[in-house]
Amino acid sequence: MSAASGGSTLLRRLAVALGALWTLPNTALGLLAGLVGIAFGAHAHWSRRDRAIVFHRWPWGPGGALTLGNTILHTGDSLDSTCVTYAHRAGHGDEPEIMLADHERAHVYQYMVLGPLFLPLYLLCGGISVRNRFERAADRYARSGRDWWPWA
Repeated sequence: MSAASGGSTLLRRLAVALGALWTLPNTALGLLAGLVGIAFGAHAHWSRRDRAIVFHRWPWGPGGALTLGNTILHTGDSLDSTCVTYAHRAGHGDEPEIMLADHERAHVYQYMVLGPLFLPLYLLCGGISVRNRFERAADRYARSGRDWWPWA
């Protein structure tokens, strides 16, 4: 390993650590919700790939997943399942299915950059809706593996 690649790895790890610290208030909300869910049958594990604590079989909600900081609350058994995009669900075209894990990972990245600003901005952009640029960016990332930033 060259010194340059070792330096970039160190900078990337530092950025991830700072992002996790910056979004800690959101993560704390997710952890609290996840821990309550454990009393009702949820179980948790750390997902290195998603940089999040994932609570599976979270007992509330219409299905799917909700990301809060570095926490993902998931009503199913595995994030490695397919789902439709927001645009497809809204009837804006016939799009291929995406991986739920990839969509939620995009939200983790968004939280790590925006920290406590994420939730107010998300709500100002339309909440859970196809109009929301955060959701469109997460779908775009799930399709392509890039462009998770909502103002791309």
